[in-house]
Amino acid sequence: MAHYVYLVRHGEQQDAEYGLPDGPLSPKGKRQATAIAERLSGVPFSRAWHSPLQRAAETAEIMTERMPALDSVPSALLMDCIPSGPTPDMPHSFEPFFGAITPEEIEAGEAQMADAVAEFLAPAREDRHDLLITHNFVIAWFVREVLGAPSWRWMGLNQANCGLTIIRVRSAKPPVLVTHNDLGHLPVELRTGMPDLQPF
Repeated sequence: MAHYVYLVRHGEQQDAEYGLPDGPLSPKGKRQATAIAERLSGVPFSRAWHSPLQRAAETAEIMTERMPALDSVPSALLMDCIPSGPTPDMPHSFEPFFGAITPEEIEAGEAQMADAVAEFLAPAREDRHDLLITHNFVIAWFVREVLGAPSWRWMGLNQANCGLTIIRVRSAKPPVLVTHNDLGHLPVELRTGMPDLQPF
């Protein structure tokens, strides 16, 4: 039996460049959400969850409008967070990122992602397709987990707005990264949310 987990980063947030912690989708973000919904409309999803933050909830609403048999449920396990803190083996170039991050934020993020992995990457007894609409760092942590990489390696694993990552979870073998940050459904002008993203 195969358990497929489809990870989608929320659409572009309105005025995200001003550093707002949350907000509604921009017009471009709504188009991105529509595009990924059309891309995934034929998948027989069993369940769907989304981060409670507005930008993810609106992405989920747009997507499920085009998937009438599917309801998306908010989950605090998919909230934006800092999945782990600095470690001795982490490259020094990542150290400035943690300058404004508190130990409490790191501890909360570590606990959240441990619970999220246990909840969403568990093997299934039947074929199942689950949809998770969440945030860049959360998706990066799932990818790091599947690859068995060091804890700091979620840093630099970027996901574009409404990019698609798919993980296959198996009961007797390690999980498999089927695809990461697939943007085939997005025209070049809708490919946002990554540093120095160039047309490709």
